[in-house]
Amino acid sequence: MIQELPTITFFHTLADIAGKEALRRFRSNQALEVSSKSKRGMPFDPVTEADQETERVMREHILSRYPYHAISGEELGLTGGGPIQWQLDPINGTRAFLCGLPVWGTLIGLLHNGRAKMGMMTQPFTRERFWADGKMAWRRGLNSNGMLMTRKNIPLNQAILHTNSPELIDHDAYLRFKELSKLSLMTRYGGECYAMAMLAAGHIDICVEYALKPYDIAAFIPIIEQAGGVVTTLKGERPEAGGQILAAGCARIHEQALKILNG
Repeated sequence: MIQELPTITFFHTLADIAGKEALRRFRSNQALEVSSKSKRGMPFDPVTEADQETERVMREHILSRYPYHAISGEELGLTGGGPIQWQLDPINGTRAFLCGLPVWGTLIGLLHNGRAKMGMMTQPFTRERFWADGKMAWRRGLNSNGMLMTRKNIPLNQAILHTNSPELIDHDAYLRFKELSKLSLMTRYGGECYAMAMLAAGHIDICVEYALKPYDIAAFIPIIEQAGGVVTTLKGERPEAGGQILAAGCARIHEQALKILNG
């Protein structure tokens, strides 16, 4: 029974397999079969065969090497049990995928005894990859390779704030997002999973998300933490279960944002 943590090399191989499958359908002339899932506050949350087939090939590769690992994915649910669990989101940002915008990505997270330890986001179209190996966080791209490091100790009025879907701001109006936005340098929307990667890379300072699933955040918890940032729920708790999430480049700005959002 293989219960050891995988190597980061295995993550890269898995990302290569997923990227090949997803790119077959991205910006292609092939008509994608699209359906919609129910998601709080979102009238349209699409799923396509690109999502489903990408997750399928990822699962097959994991189970060929680690048959006793648990796997939880957006499209195919939970299989297996034990201390090691993979969290897979084959195409995070399916709406961007459908629009031909390259801000979607494949998310690969790994939990050990319930804590996110390793993670990877891969964007095969731009050939960029962001990952955490359990100790440090890294990036690889066409013109930028090396260690990831969040931006620290800037004043809130110079901070860049991001949330993905402005629809949810009014849905959860008791959270003072608009107040946080007024106190920040600028606010951007619609960056999908790319925004979290850019926080880890030091280009965005605060990410607020209202309705994440475990597979949406599991990969980014170690990436952001091992790059020097902080990720919690909006109650200040561990974020592995998803929900309302706040990520920030450093503890000080995370504490400020948490207080403002909660009033």
